[in-house]
Amino acid sequence: MLLNYNPPRFPYLNIIYQDDDLLILDKPSGLLTVPGKDPKHADCLIRRANLVFPTAKIVHRLDMATSGVICLALNKEAHRNLSMQFQERHTAKEYIAIVEGYLEPKQGSVDLPLICDWPNRPKQMVDMENGKPSLTHYQVLSTTDNASRVRLTPVTGRSHQLRVHMLSLGHVILGDRLYAHPEAKARAERLQLHAHWLRISHPSTGESLTFTAECPF
Repeated sequence: MLLNYNPPRFPYLNIIYQDDDLLILDKPSGLLTVPGKDPKHADCLIRRANLVFPTAKIVHRLDMATSGVICLALNKEAHRNLSMQFQERHTAKEYIAIVEGYLEPKQGSVDLPLICDWPNRPKQMVDMENGKPSLTHYQVLSTTDNASRVRLTPVTGRSHQLRVHMLSLGHVILGDRLYAHPEAKARAERLQLHAHWLRISHPSTGESLTFTAECPF
């Protein structure tokens, strides 16, 4: 349940790229990708996009608290093609995060299956027996003040995957309202997780396209 939902109003819609098939946006932290059930949660990325691009449809999602690159399709054929790319893992994504503490080793992988923690939903949890396979690669970029700036490369796309995988290493993402302990939560006003980079194939031409959104933290 969302309390005091107050998404940022500026920039209202940050367009990175558009053509007849694609719309690539930079989603701000605090904005839902799709509307919630409560009418108070109607303001969202797809609603804003549809005001300008009525045919736009969501292909994949970012958590409300996560910012960065997100891909929308502008027609049915593009939506089918792009959805298949994400489903078959023919896309590539990189995120930037700031986590608590100093990761050792400085690069590695987290291969832990995830499942919804139903009594505490929308939280997810590691479940070795019933969870869905989930794989994340990480690399430390820099360290400072008991925190590490890391590049996260998800191979799978489970809900809250990066947040739970970092938690499993004992290095929660700063500002995480769901998973961080009070001290780590208080160290940042927003979740320190940003979808920095996305590579897809153009749905009409097959050309490999790469899009980036500057990290705001």
